[in-house]
Formats: sequence, structure tokens, C-alpha cells
Amino acid sequence: MISYESFTLDNGLKVIVHPNYDTAIVTLNIMYDVGARDEEESKTGFAHLFEHLMFGGSINIPEFDTVLQEAGAENNAFTSNDITNYYIQITKENLETAFWAESDRMLSLSFDPKVLEVQRKVVIEEFKQRYLNQPYGDVWLLLRELAYTTHPYKWATIGKEISHIEEATMEDVKAFFTKHYLPNNAVLVVGGPVELAEIKTLSEKWFAPIPKGEKTKRNLAKEPKQTQKRTLTHQADVPVNAIFKAFHMCNKLHKDYYASDLLSDLLGRDKTAILYKKLVEEQNLFSNINAFVLGSFDEGLWVVSGYLNEGITFEEAEKAIDNIIYNFEESITDKDIEKVKNQALSTVLYGQEEVMERCVSLAYSSILGDTELANQEIEKIESVTKSDILTVAKKILQEENASVLYYVKK
Repeated sequence: MISYESFTLDNGLKVIVHPNYDTAIVTLNIMYDVGARDEEESKTGFAHLFEHLMFGGSINIPEFDTVLQEAGAENNAFTSNDITNYYIQITKENLETAFWAESDRMLSLSFDPKVLEVQRKVVIEEFKQRYLNQPYGDVWLLLRELAYTTHPYKWATIGKEISHIEEATMEDVKAFFTKHYLPNNAVLVVGGPVELAEIKTLSEKWFAPIPKGEKTKRNLAKEPKQTQKRTLTHQADVPVNAIFKAFHMCNKLHKDYYASDLLSDLLGRDKTAILYKKLVEEQNLFSNINAFVLGSFDEGLWVVSGYLNEGITFEEAEKAIDNIIYNFEESITDKDIEKVKNQALSTVLYGQEEVMERCVSLAYSSILGDTELANQEIEKIESVTKSDILTVAKKILQEENASVLYYVKK
């Protein structure tokens, strides 16, 4: 269990305190309720661009990283389709420096045109290196657009295309910041050798003066139910042919989520799972294959990805996958279910060992709507039955619900 206390400032910023004296380092984690799904389709990649811009300095701190490095701190960030997260790890005696730095960029981010141009180039280069020039790097650019026709999950966090970042104006950037980077659109979590009273004092001093903004009511287009299989063949300079088969599934808060997640573990978590044992070790059709879920706030994807051995056709490969995922019920045992549940529980417990991971989990759960969700994962995993897994398999794993990307080696 992750212990915590919380309070909310008058400007709407929720603050969660996780006292933990097993470490000398304090983690200050701030998560904004904004991700790629909140972008306009003609202006994508902005959430990720801001992950970079937030390190470009603020009115009182021209060099954000330099100030923190001088205080002996480490800091970084990450963005997803659902959230944007920033964290600082710092010694207790320098904690106020982290409060000052993080609050200053929330209040008065630098909109220096030079900073925008520098970070624009960084993001464009990342787009090219990681998504366009890397083998299979564009899989999610292609697969998302194939699987989603309406919901903004149809573009990746990096953005739909480079031109959206190339053409981003300072007015676009300021508008995105003003709309989303608000105290009442964020959750601040402080974990480590700290007490509630001292964090209240620091929060009141540094964050309370930041004006509350008008939180935008999210009204995203709902993805219609898929009724027909979709396919896309894409050719690129890659080592081997690969297949990616995605099925629509429930959202993170749905009662079926953990059963759906365990279903992916059962079929394709690792080399002990059904797909690997059957299709790699026994039939020698693939060099590697796995299954996983995206864990999205809104309705997400349940995915099988496999890399074909030389001489195996896509028809053979997909037929072999289908024979397993559509007909595995008779071959699994209660022992198989118990194994994947234990693996999932171990993952949760391991993820709670580090204070920073606990802080992220508390913030993530709070953004989802209930901080206590961070302490309910174990119970929810333990409660999943074999019947639950088989039921969600019938819901999700239907051919008309599939979007398949055939990634062809040139």
C-alpha cells in the first residue's frame, strides 16, 4: 500500500504527499491532465513539443536544467496520449529549489522565439530518427491511423506529421500553454522524507499565487464500433517481415480492463506464453512474438506483434496467430491463470519499490479520478477469474474487430 495525504490549493492544484523515510532523496512530480488526445488534428505533436519547451526556461530561470544541476538534482519528463509528466529528484535540504523552479515555469514559461526554434529542431530530429529512419519506427504512426477513424488516438504522441511542428507558430504555442498548463489541470505529488505540514507551507508559498484558469471540458469524438476487418500493407527497409494485429478494447477504468491485460499476458507476455511456445519454439514460424495492451484512458488497443522467419508468408503467419488467439480456451489451465496473475502482481509490487514510481502512480490515479486506484491494482488483479479472461477474449478477439498491419521487408 502506498501511504499518502492530500490537500487542494484555492487555485485548484491538488497536492499529494507520500512520506517515506527509506530514502534521503525527495521526488517532486507534477502531472498535467493533457496529452496528444487533446490536440487538434491539424496541430498535433504539441503535448510532446511542450515536454521539451518546459525545459527552455521561464521568466526567472533562463536555464532550467542548470539551476537544478547546481542543486544536485535530476529531472526529466515524459508524454503520452493521455498525460504529460515532469519530475525532479533532489535532496531534502534543496527541496525548495525544486518548488521554485517547477512553479516558475507553470506561472511564467519563457516564450523566447529562440527557445521555440531550438526545441522545434530537437523534436523534428527526434521524429526523423525514432519514427521515420529507425526500422519499424513508423509502426504506430500507421497502426493507430488504421485502427482509429475518429478518436484522437489515431495519431501518436510525437504527432501525425512533421509539418505540424515545423509550422507551429508562437501564437499556437501560447494558446496551448494557456489552455492546459494550469494549476487546476495538474496534480503535484511529493514523496520522500517529508511531512504534510512542510509541503503545505512550500505549496502555499510557491504554487498558491499562480492564478486558476478555466479548465477546458474534454469532449473527444468517440470511436465507433468497428464492424469490419481493416488491413494495410506497408513496405520499408527492415530486416524481416512483421505483422501487427490490433483489436479495440475497453478503457483503463472499465471493469474488464485487468482481465483484458491478463489475457495479453497469457497469450504473449514472454517466452513462456502460449504464442511464443507454439509459434516460435514448436512451429518455427516467428523469431519473436508477443501480445500487450496500451492501457489507455479511453478505449484502447489489444495488440499482437510478431516478426516472421524467412520464407514464412503473411497468410501462414496470420492463420497461425488466429488459430491460437481464437481457439485457446481448451488448452489453458487454472495453473496458467495463476502464473500470469502472479507475474502481474510482481510487476505492480516491483513498480512500487522506488519512491518516484509511487509518486507517478499516485498522480496518474488522481488524474484518472481517484488517487486510491493506486492501491487497488493488486486487489483487482487477484479478483480476475479464468471465466473473466475467457469472457473478454470473446468480446475483444473477433476478426471484424481487427486492424492488421503487414510490414513488408523490401
